Amino acid sequence: MRLSTLGRYALRAMVDLALHQDHGPVQRKDIVARQAISTHYLAHLFVKLREAGLIESVKGPGGGYRLARSAADISAGEVLRAVDEILEPVFCVAAAPEMACPRQDACVTHLLWAQLGRRIVELLDSVTLAELCEQSRLLTPMASVPSV
Repeated sequence: MRLSTLGRYALRAMVDLALHQDHGPVQRKDIVARQAISTHYLAHLFVKLREAGLIESVKGPGGGYRLARSAADISAGEVLRAVDEILEPVFCVAAAPEMACPRQDACVTHLLWAQLGRRIVELLDSVTLAELCEQSRLLTPMASVPSV
């Protein structure tokens, strides 16, 4: 499994939003500057995140964005699914029946891939934005390039 730029940037943007929303709504341009994500790309991500009910926009002077729920109530898995990230390690264990592998019943590795997919989802669903924020605060100031 390899996460796309969409998923990686969405998670970075959500952690950034969680880290900075204590002082009011966060402007997209500030996230763009801190995370080195293009304005257009972030706008695209925020449409998906807003549609998924993970963020809210605040209109007017001093407006911007904020989390729709507590950072402790939003998992990394939710963020990745909101931007249509594929979390299965291989196509043949995807939930969509049209992608079912014709060899599934006789494939010795199918069960392994399915088990790996479940563990990936369990991990991503168990890590919250609040936990990622805590980890981010522990990073050294010299680590200026985001690693998510």
